Amino acid sequence: MRRYKLAPLFAVLLLAVVAGSCGTFRKLKARDQLNKGVQAYRNAAFQIAIEHFKDAVQLDPSLINARLYLATAYAQQYAPGGESPENIKIGQQAIDAFEDVLKLDPKNTTALASIGQIYYNMKDFNKAKDFQRQRIQIEPNNPEPYYWIGVIDWAEAFQADGKIRKDLNLMMPDKNGNLKPLPEKDRAQLETQNSQLVSDGIDALNKALELRPNDSNSMAYLNLLYRQKADIEKSPAARAADLKTADSWQQKAMDIRNAPTASTGTQGS
Repeated sequence: MRRYKLAPLFAVLLLAVVAGSCGTFRKLKARDQLNKGVQAYRNAAFQIAIEHFKDAVQLDPSLINARLYLATAYAQQYAPGGESPENIKIGQQAIDAFEDVLKLDPKNTTALASIGQIYYNMKDFNKAKDFQRQRIQIEPNNPEPYYWIGVIDWAEAFQADGKIRKDLNLMMPDKNGNLKPLPEKDRAQLETQNSQLVSDGIDALNKALELRPNDSNSMAYLNLLYRQKADIEKSPAARAADLKTADSWQQKAMDIRNAPTASTGTQGS
C-alpha cells in the first residue's frame, strides 16, 4: 500500500528532473546560438548574426548578452542620418531591442548610450539628451554623457543658426574666418531659441573636461559652442570676446591632437 502512496511523489520528482534537464539543455543551446551569432557578427554577416541572436533570446530570454548583441547587430545595419523609411525602421528596431535590454537591466549603460546615439543620428535631439541624462544618473563621473550633451546642444543650436543664415544669405565667413553678425531682429530671435542650449552645452563640456582634462574633442566642441554664443551676443565687445575664447579652445584642441602622445579619450561624433 505504501508503494502506491509514494508513486505520485516519484512521478513529481521525475517531472522536476526532466524539466530541469530541459531547462539546462535550452540554456546550453542558447549559448551555442550566441557564440555562432558572435562569430557571424565578427565576420560582418549581420543578418545571419541577427537570426542566431534571436534564437538565443528565444531559448533563454534571460541571456542579456544575446539581447545586447541582437540590438547592436540591428544598429550596425542602420545608416546614421539616412531618412529612408527602411533605414528609419532598422534604427527603430535597434532602439526597441536595446529597450528590451533595459527591461531586464534598467541601469545598462551600453543600452542607454546606444539608444542616445541612434536618436542623435536621427536628429531627435530631445530624446538623445534624455538618454544621456539617464547615463549621468547612473555614472555621474563618466565624462562621455556630458560630452554628448554638449555635442547635441551644439547640433541643435547650429541647426537653428544655419536656417536663419541661409534665409539671409549670410553663410560665408569674413576674411578672419568668422561669420558676419546677424541683423538685430534675427539675432534677438536666435538668442531666444539658442541661449539656453548654448549655456547648457558649455556647462556640460566644461564638466566633461573637469572629469577628463585633456579631451580634445570636448575642447573642439567648446570652440564651436562659443561661436554659437557669439552669434547671439548683442554687444560687439561680448561677441569679440566669445570669438577669442573659441579660438583659444580650438588652439588647445589642435595642440593636444598634434602632441606626440595625443589621445582624445572621447568618442567622436
